[in-house]
Amino acid sequence: MAKKRESSSLVQLFSAAANAGFLRAYRQIQVDERKYLRHIRRAHRLPVESWQDMFHLGPEVIDPIAATTIKSASRMAALEGAGFGLGGFLTMVPDMGVLSAITLRMLQKLSLLYGFEFASEEDTVNLWIATASAAGLDLSRDFIEKQAVERVVPRIIDRIAVKVGVEVAEKWAGRIVPVLSAGAAGALNYYFVRAWGRRAHKHFRARHLAVLAQEARRTGTRSLSVVPLLPAKSPVM
Repeated sequence: MAKKRESSSLVQLFSAAANAGFLRAYRQIQVDERKYLRHIRRAHRLPVESWQDMFHLGPEVIDPIAATTIKSASRMAALEGAGFGLGGFLTMVPDMGVLSAITLRMLQKLSLLYGFEFASEEDTVNLWIATASAAGLDLSRDFIEKQAVERVVPRIIDRIAVKVGVEVAEKWAGRIVPVLSAGAAGALNYYFVRAWGRRAHKHFRARHLAVLAQEARRTGTRSLSVVPLLPAKSPVM
């Protein structure tokens, strides 16, 4: 009974920390779409002038960039976890805040890479649906429809936080011991973000292909391919 009560308390504590972290990230964290577009265009020599142009490239071009994005975020999360992990259990709350920010920025980048911006309220809700999918949740349409974004997003975050609380309580209990926590926290953060990134990648890739298929049906073409853009310009030095 004592172990069950301890486990329940950990789940509640981690869920509350995750909820606070994702709410803060929702209100404060936003990838600069124009700046990130310039970076992607230069770093990968992509011939794109807007995020909609990503549909001209197709998954075969975007997938390796997405994989790099997930890997980079996972490494950042590992470094963050190793740093905060030195404090053991006492640093769990700030750790969850930073981890939430890293995760959300990664998801925003993946969304953009597959051509989905988040400027409108509908786009914002779709981004959080993808975040829920990355957490392993399958939200019903009844849960989402006919609700203003300021109401539905916090409700989605509540669901995500509960899921995170259970996952973290199961896997991060070793962090309570400061001597072991630094390495363990770094490794667990890495695998946590990588797992979320891979699930989100699957979600955005499927949506990307669905858009291409819909366009192919609309135009009556047999292939999902679109007319290629001009060759990329050399990056500005």
